[in-house]
Order: sequence, then structure tokens, then C-alpha cells
Amino acid sequence: MISISEIKQNKTLARSKATGCICGLAIGDSFGDASRMQSNRENYGITTDFNSGATWSTDDTEFALLTAKILIGCKGNLTTEDVVKAWFEDVVVQDEFKRGGASEVSAANNLRRGIRPPESGKYSTFHMSDGSAMRIAPVGVICAGDPQKAAEMAEIDASISHYADGIWGAQAVAAAVSVAMVDGTIDEIIAAAMSVIPKDSWLFAAMNTAFEIVEQAEGSIIDAWMPLHDALRASTWATTAEAIPAAFACLKMAHKDFKTGVILAGNFARDADTIGAVVGAILGAKYGLEAIPTHWVEKTRFPSGTCLTFTKGIDLIQIGEALAELI
Repeated sequence: MISISEIKQNKTLARSKATGCICGLAIGDSFGDASRMQSNRENYGITTDFNSGATWSTDDTEFALLTAKILIGCKGNLTTEDVVKAWFEDVVVQDEFKRGGASEVSAANNLRRGIRPPESGKYSTFHMSDGSAMRIAPVGVICAGDPQKAAEMAEIDASISHYADGIWGAQAVAAAVSVAMVDGTIDEIIAAAMSVIPKDSWLFAAMNTAFEIVEQAEGSIIDAWMPLHDALRASTWATTAEAIPAAFACLKMAHKDFKTGVILAGNFARDADTIGAVVGAILGAKYGLEAIPTHWVEKTRFPSGTCLTFTKGIDLIQIGEALAELI
């Protein structure tokens, strides 16, 4: 790994990794969303690239942009008050969310009722969804090289909409991105994620189950593929303890380059957009913007505002560069 001071001093590297993370998240999000479309499955079986359709984004990218906006606005000094204020400005004001996650809709409803964090996340049927993990990567960017700080800040952001495993999943992803930002190996990235998950949690058990399957398959994607799906399956596919172990299992099996890792994650069944977003964010942070196919970046660079209207047309490159300044 490189030191925190090195990435702070090397602005070019910091910008490459920060923009790589944000663009990687958006690419993984859109790629996973495309791969699970019935038309893509009929036409290609396995999706390996974007086709000629229109650009889009889902709640994964757009809520990550909300997190980024909050961090930029508070200059990295995140508080619960900052999160609540931003949610009232950009989430609560919307009457509907065409692609919104259930956990985020529930949190908005709780805020309208006067319920505030941590109760707004705790008092929700969907508090263990992966909706916090999908949006948390910007925290890992500004906490480059400091996974513990990333986990602490992730809890502040996630508590508005999540509780227990829902928060721990966000902390795991934020810690992983933090280590990826300073060139950690895949084992160091995974260790950082595991270090912030309580050992008696469902998420911790599911992560270990995923890694055991990959190990027994000796890293073979073909041999691990169906057992991973069978072992991790939860009653709802956006559950943290299903989607996040799936993402880290994909990382364990395919991490030598951005493209292969995202293709694998994006083709995972069930909540493929979040699985792709998590893998894309981590590999984008590790390898930087230059390692991502240019046409993939341009395809997803300007979100459609499908879920959060304020995000329409935002330049992901500019967001990444602004986050890099906060490292």
C-alpha cells in the first residue's frame, strides 16, 4: 500500500482514483441493471458490454451522488445534521421515486413523520437492505487509507435509513474503498471490510460462507457460481447479507482488472446493480479512471435523474475530482 500522505500529495493520482471510484460505481450499477434485463439475457446470455440503448442510472448511483453532495457541502466533516438536512432538500421533497429502494422510501417517510436518526433507520421493515452499501463509496474516497474513519463516517450516513446489518454493510464497503484508494491488495481490502463487521452478525457469517465457497472451488468461477447463489440467497434480493457477500466473492474471484471484475459482478443474479456498483467502486478506486474503458465512462457519466431528480446531468468526473480535494 501507499501511505496516506502520498495520495494527499499526489493530486493526479488522487483524482484518478476518486473519479475511478465514482465512475466505477455508476458503471457497475448500470451494467448490472442491463444484464438482468430479459431482452439482454435472450440476446446475449451473458452481458459483456453496453449495447446501443439510452444512458440511464438507478438509485445506486443517484443516492451515491447524494452522499457525495453531502460530503462536499460539509467539507468532509460529516454530522447527522448534515445528512438529515440534505435528505430533506433532495429526498423528502419528492412525492415518488421511480427507481427508489424500499429502505430509502421508508426513511423519507419516517423523516416526514418527525422521526430522526438513528430511529429513522431502525424503525423500518427494510433496515437490513443493501441501500446504504450501494451509496457509501464516496465516504471511502475521502477517508483514503483510514478504514476506521471510513467506517465511523459510514455509520453516520447509513443510520438515517438503516440499522444493524444495513449499517455494517455500508461500513464494510466504505472501509474496502478506503484501502483500495491506497493500492491495498485484494486480501487487504477484504480484511478491512471484515474488520468492521460484528462477528455475531448475519453479514459476517454470510461473508465467511462466500469466501469458503470460493476457496473450496480454488477460485474457479464456474465451480463457485451456483453454490454461491444457493448459499447466499435471502428472502429479499436486496438484503445486505446476500448482496454484499456476493460482491466480495466476485472481487475475490476477479480483481486483476476493472473490466473483468465488473462483468462478473454485473452478471450475478438477483440484485446485480448493487453487486456491480460495489465491485465497480472498489476496483475503480484501486485501479483509477485510466483503467476503465472510456466508452463505459462516457456511457454513464451523466446520470438520468431517474430516482433523485437533482442528479440529472451531473458530471461524475467533476464529483470525483471534488471528492479528491477532501482526502
